Amino acid sequence: MGRAQRIVAAALGAAAVGLIARAAWGVPAAMGAASTGKRRDRVQGSPQFRDGKFRNTQPSQVVPASDYPKLFRRMLTNRAPSRPQTAIPVVTPGSDRSSEGLYVTWYGHASSLVEIDGTRVLLDPVWSERVSPSALVGPKRLHPVPVPLEDVPPVDAIVISHDHYDHLDLPTVRTLLRTTHAPFLVPLGIGAHLERWGVPAARIVELDWDQSAEVAGVRFTATAAQHFSGRGLSRDDTLWASWVIAGPAHRVFYSGDTGYFDGFAAIGAEHGPFDASLVQIGAYDPMWSDIHMTPEQGVAAHQDVQAHVLIPVHWGTFNLALHSWSEPVDRLWREAKAQDVRLAVPRPGERVDLTDPPIVDGWWQAL
Repeated sequence: MGRAQRIVAAALGAAAVGLIARAAWGVPAAMGAASTGKRRDRVQGSPQFRDGKFRNTQPSQVVPASDYPKLFRRMLTNRAPSRPQTAIPVVTPGSDRSSEGLYVTWYGHASSLVEIDGTRVLLDPVWSERVSPSALVGPKRLHPVPVPLEDVPPVDAIVISHDHYDHLDLPTVRTLLRTTHAPFLVPLGIGAHLERWGVPAARIVELDWDQSAEVAGVRFTATAAQHFSGRGLSRDDTLWASWVIAGPAHRVFYSGDTGYFDGFAAIGAEHGPFDASLVQIGAYDPMWSDIHMTPEQGVAAHQDVQAHVLIPVHWGTFNLALHSWSEPVDRLWREAKAQDVRLAVPRPGERVDLTDPPIVDGWWQAL
């Protein structure tokens, strides 16, 4: 079976599993839960919630149904390399864990540990082998996780950008319930998923865009993004967000998943400058250009928010689009050079000191 056929089979299989489970047993736990009561009141009272759904500030759509036949034809004829010819190098983090200053450890895809001024923040942790409501079908890892979740240094906060399976993972959340007492900072509505999965209400901090909360001496602000949400048959019942992480001495911007829009310049003007940005660069396509940035747009977003060092995320771990596995970082590297942008591209598991980031060595080009 070719790559395109595997993608189609995985997508159809995941959908079938979800529909069968829903029909037989109700909504599976992995699909989360809908907001009710006071949480629903907060959702409906959000300026981002209109006509029964959360909305972007600019009109946007994913793939309209009329384009499905075109998309499937492209999937069937696509020949872009979906995985490297040799193993992606995975770094086992060392024992030196002084968290003063500013460090980022990239675990793969969007999952990252930000160590900022003595506080540890875990972003969109996903430790499962697949990103799917099923453990049997759906996009599978291109590399193993660099370290068991239980061995990640103790964290003070867990930040979630939105509720898609490659950013919010049920087994990972349940492990974190056992291994840490850190709160989950999430956009509006996502608390319903977490509560269904057993997260105590006291550990859930739900924010609308431009709302902030302080945890362990760090101020977290949910900021605008241009994306969508949904884990089941419904869409846009929960909010999506980018995040500003502001410590006493350093600031970090995390884009989450997003299309490129003028909101980045507004974030930079209000919250910048930043010492570093973690920016989504992968899983883009002309058919969903409104909601996922290209690498070149990622560089522009980094510049808009006024950040110093760019760390690319959302590439190299799961196949979620039709481009080759390394195209995002190749394009990013060229654009960063052209724009004189300082870049750090860690291997999975590599810890980067952002006060003195290493020279990018193009490690992925040898794979």
